[in-house]
Amino acid sequence: MDFDILIPLGICVVLPVMIVWLVTRARQNETNKKTEIMLKAIESGATIDANFFKEKQGAKTIKERLLKRLTGGCIFTLMGVVFTVIGFVNKDMMAEIHMQPDSFTIPCIFGGIFFAIGIGLLIVFFVGKKMLVKEMEAEAKEIEQK
Repeated sequence: MDFDILIPLGICVVLPVMIVWLVTRARQNETNKKTEIMLKAIESGATIDANFFKEKQGAKTIKERLLKRLTGGCIFTLMGVVFTVIGFVNKDMMAEIHMQPDSFTIPCIFGGIFFAIGIGLLIVFFVGKKMLVKEMEAEAKEIEQK
């Protein structure tokens, strides 16, 4: 029996299943706790908040969402540049130590993909920043009033 297949199977099959199971279990436990609290409140005759079971949305401001895109854009662009540089360094080394051409092609492909995603996120950030100036100002005023 070949045990070399166990590691890829564990990473590609078992790990995602376990992550989904843990997230589902955590949500179920949270719902059970809320239900228990609600039942005790009903038993004691306390007033019940109708919004108790609504999931709290991570009410992110426009500025926070734009900054998240800027961060992602910078990270992906940098990763693209690094992978491309690794590819070209491997290309220079190929002639000396007879490496496979894949050691140049694969990092350059990943570098191009990451670079494209990063540039796309940066474009979305700058366009969004320009388009949403009024909305960000209104949101800032609303936050100040609270």
